[in-house]
Amino acid sequence: MSNAQPKLSKVEEQNFTSLGNILGILIGFISPLIFWLIYKDRSKFLDANLKSALNFQLTMIVAWIAAGILSAVTFGILTILYLLIAVLILIFCILAFVKTRNGENYTYPLSIPFIK
Repeated sequence: MSNAQPKLSKVEEQNFTSLGNILGILIGFISPLIFWLIYKDRSKFLDANLKSALNFQLTMIVAWIAAGILSAVTFGILTILYLLIAVLILIFCILAFVKTRNGENYTYPLSIPFIK
């Protein structure tokens, strides 16, 4: 008797992947991490796309930290970086949502590949 989980259907792949991407706007790396950990072995599409989302969200954490340091060093002059990072997260998460919802692969730009 096998304990292997059944593969996800195409609709399930698209639903979980797009949900993991769009929730990244609100809860950052948590949503792609949870969906990726649960379903990565059941779908190559989900594995690749949510790994990309997770790497992007982790890169944005690094960017937030860098923005904080630069902001402190410049006495607040570079606080605009926070807005820039928030806009990038919003735009790229929405793009990823739309692409993956339509069954297309999406690779986030500006990502450090923490998870390969």
